[in-house]
Amino acid sequence: MTVNQTEAEERKYLSTMVSRLQKAIELLENKISTTRQEVIEAKKYVWDNMAGLDPAERAANRVEISLAIDHGEKAVDKRRKLRKLVEAPYFGRVDFVPDGHEKGDAYYIGVHAFSEEDSQENLIYDWRSPVASMFYDYNAGRAEYSAPAGVVEGKIALKRQFKIKGQTMEYMIESSMNINDEVLQKELSQTSDEKMRNIVATIQKEQNVIIRNEHSCELIIQGVAGSGKTSVALHRIAFLLYRFKGTLTSDNILIISPNKVFADYISNVLPELGEENIVQIGIEELASRELKGICEFQTFNEQVTELTDSRNEGNESLIERIRYKASMDFVQKLDRFAAHIRDNDFVPADLNIDNVRIDKADILSAYEAAGNVPIKQKLEKTAAVIAGSARDEDGGRVKPAAANKIKTAIKRMFKSLNLLAIYKEFYHFIGKAELFKLKKARMLEFSDVFPLVYLKILVEGVNSFDAVKHILVDEMQDYTPVQYAVISRLFTCKKTILGDSSQSVNPYSSSSITEIKKVFPGADTVELLKSYRSTIEIINFARHIDPNSRIVPIERHGYHPRIKSSDSRAGELTDVKQAVMEFLDSDHRSLGIVCKTQAQAERIYEEIKDIHKDIYLLNFSSEQFHEGIMVTSCHMAKGLEFDHVIVPFVDVSNYKTDMDRSLLYIACTRAMHVLTLTFHGEQSPFIP
Repeated sequence: MTVNQTEAEERKYLSTMVSRLQKAIELLENKISTTRQEVIEAKKYVWDNMAGLDPAERAANRVEISLAIDHGEKAVDKRRKLRKLVEAPYFGRVDFVPDGHEKGDAYYIGVHAFSEEDSQENLIYDWRSPVASMFYDYNAGRAEYSAPAGVVEGKIALKRQFKIKGQTMEYMIESSMNINDEVLQKELSQTSDEKMRNIVATIQKEQNVIIRNEHSCELIIQGVAGSGKTSVALHRIAFLLYRFKGTLTSDNILIISPNKVFADYISNVLPELGEENIVQIGIEELASRELKGICEFQTFNEQVTELTDSRNEGNESLIERIRYKASMDFVQKLDRFAAHIRDNDFVPADLNIDNVRIDKADILSAYEAAGNVPIKQKLEKTAAVIAGSARDEDGGRVKPAAANKIKTAIKRMFKSLNLLAIYKEFYHFIGKAELFKLKKARMLEFSDVFPLVYLKILVEGVNSFDAVKHILVDEMQDYTPVQYAVISRLFTCKKTILGDSSQSVNPYSSSSITEIKKVFPGADTVELLKSYRSTIEIINFARHIDPNSRIVPIERHGYHPRIKSSDSRAGELTDVKQAVMEFLDSDHRSLGIVCKTQAQAERIYEEIKDIHKDIYLLNFSSEQFHEGIMVTSCHMAKGLEFDHVIVPFVDVSNYKTDMDRSLLYIACTRAMHVLTLTFHGEQSPFIP
């Protein structure tokens, strides 16, 4: 194994590889053009000869055209991958000598695989391939990988990392270490992109274990701010699509995303990895689907806004309602209540319909025999059994009209199937009637939305998403046990659940791994503690705000966070504008002005929007992430990152509660390189 020993030889090899890729693209262009022409001619032939073709010939022609189109689409997809590859063919190289062999092979690793049409030889290996796992998991020396035939053991003789951009090698590093720190530093010190990018060149060993996990039915990832948990989860999806090609497609996967801006922000990752984008929905869309026609409800955003509104501070009854409904004990109470009404609210009576007599004892017996299924299904089953076994005076089966009357009468023997009425009764059942309070007629508080959905499932049964084979739930800390109980009923498939318990926008209803595992007791859990986003100075600052955070920075230094104090509101605004101007004069590409509330964000936006053309307000109705300057709230900023972050109004009156502490931690940990905080008056006690 003596190929390309020097950097000069590697550069020459890159040039050769680019030429081979360009030739492959050219061949594909010709193939696509030829196929297009063949399809046009075949369609024209069928059209011109329609009258003279028998049904079998027409069917055969249709199949032929369909196959040609399919081949053409595959060629177009391959061309798209090769066009991406030709700009940066690979990022890593591993020379591996299997045990028992004198020589090994050099494996070049890229975002996609590449082999020439007339050759079976792999020139570039997909980052998800078994052999590529060694690049992430081992230093030079002893190594192994899992192949289809079994585990292959041996020795890594050489490991290299490359930065190739626009077909040019920017650098090559001889790497005895695990994803060389030098490469990681170079990548992390870059400015942010408009969208989240793939991380295939810098996947760390602990991240690779998560990505290649094929076995967990439920995998819970607790990852600190900047640990790359969302990116890792998306790469895990790409790996599973590669590993189970043929049985798992992008149509079988669903992402529950916190908002549309975040969905847009992460929308580049899977297409960059050669996979189709996946459907993303908000958890409230699930609630709307279940509660359509029953009632309306307050959104989670509206609940957070209500809690952060200074006029509602000290609203202990609201906080108590939210907190009480955010425990596993509450879910168990709902289970017990549903069992109670199932056993006690069905009151059978003797029936006499169209000269058909049915004894109430027989009805009760049929109801009890129907088993522990949801109430509505139990009633349907009881009604069907009784109507099916009913006989008229002559011993004959009853007519359909009479059977329907019997079924209707039996269903009416249940006290009430009105969901809102049943839900209200639940609070009387547990002796806490004061914990149910509508926002207005037929409009629920957000804390009641998923308890009602869960009760509906217990009463009526569930229409599960059978086509979904894997679900990804992001920002896990913002969902309560009852929401997870709903998710577990609606989605019986495998799950990847991720988030950070330190980043809750509503600590009164946040969930830790411990709470989530009560719903999914068989779940595997993994923790990511290293933060790759922020400098050591920013991380140390954030750890003062939340001393419980277990966040560990990697060795990357930068500016110390700046705290700008002023005597007045006008003075603070001048400080904010000055920080914006400093950003505009820098090489940085993204600035986030992160306020505690949406109202504050709107006010700041109005005051600074004329400074520059690329200033955007991000609110609950926004759908897009913009490069430039974004003004938003802590709630909307979650999951996003910016080169520079400004956090205004960090005074004692604005940041003082436990919830405020959590929001301030979220705001500060959005910053990659520069963090500026401003206030006037007395500063918040959370600021070191």
